[in-house]
Amino acid sequence: MSKKFKNKDLAARLGVSGTLVSLVLNNKADQHGISKDTQERVLAMARQMGYFNMIAEKNESSPVEETPGVIGMLVETACDYFIASITPHLEKSLSEIGMGFSIIAKDPNDIRFDRMIGAFRKFYSGMILVGEAADDTTIRALRSVDYPFVLLESNNMQGRLNSVNTDTAAGSRIIAQHVEKLGYKNIIIAADKGFSRSQKNTTAEMEDALSQIRDINKPVTIWLEGSTSEEEFNFMHFETLLRPPFRADAIVVMQSHLIYPVMRLLRRRKLRVPQDVAVISAEDGAGFDIMYTPLTCLRKPLPSMAVKVVNMIWSEIKNSGKGKFKRQVTTTPELVIRDSCGTLK
Repeated sequence: MSKKFKNKDLAARLGVSGTLVSLVLNNKADQHGISKDTQERVLAMARQMGYFNMIAEKNESSPVEETPGVIGMLVETACDYFIASITPHLEKSLSEIGMGFSIIAKDPNDIRFDRMIGAFRKFYSGMILVGEAADDTTIRALRSVDYPFVLLESNNMQGRLNSVNTDTAAGSRIIAQHVEKLGYKNIIIAADKGFSRSQKNTTAEMEDALSQIRDINKPVTIWLEGSTSEEEFNFMHFETLLRPPFRADAIVVMQSHLIYPVMRLLRRRKLRVPQDVAVISAEDGAGFDIMYTPLTCLRKPLPSMAVKVVNMIWSEIKNSGKGKFKRQVTTTPELVIRDSCGTLK
């Protein structure tokens, strides 16, 4: 059984009056002009001291609705390397401020999802919207009720919204600088044709960054299309650039899921990496460090991204989704150099 809860003990911990605590716990704080920030502090300490547990043990209902204390993360699919990689960092950062964490995979074909948006407030204190899950409909619905949320790796910017994104243009420049040091001249950029407009913009940034290299031939972008299955791509045009007259000496792969099909193709054509052709990935992926040729790739600063997201969502929760100041933070990835790109000349 929970230790007996007393208003005066909570008031003493927070340095406020017992009357203020009583008003908050009896859902009368708004009537007396008590700020949302103060209300949240009282409720957070009440939760920590076992007030809501005591109410539940007595089978009573509290006049004030307890903030769930759980952050939801809405994603297009949970089968994503970025999601799997950043989740432990988000869990750690949230646990340090006493918040739980849950992932919701959004099915775009589920007509019930629009109705679910309205129920989020009952289960989650706030929401992190990742990538394409931050669609116009979801954002409008959450903003209409001042629901606390933050965008993560999303290019949907309806007005000023709190967001944390990777600086893809900076990442492209980092790869271009490394390619220039290695002295490669004939570059293929491989990208998935079926990906979103934002991914196509990122590919354009890579084209521009590589084109700035002195004495380089114009990079050639190949848009790979899926064929019989998700893992099979049409490499017909791609393969012609591996032979004279172009004969690529380096390949920059824009999406991590293309790496394994590209590497399999090179092995079938008996092309050695990096002796015959170098390979660099613009995204990190599972197993890149233990491949038969460990892969050079851009890596996102996941721990710092998680901390920034958590700080933003906590600020939004404290301001009941009505915070005046919205922040757009970009983080710079680092290039992890492994064997696949060759050695400096």
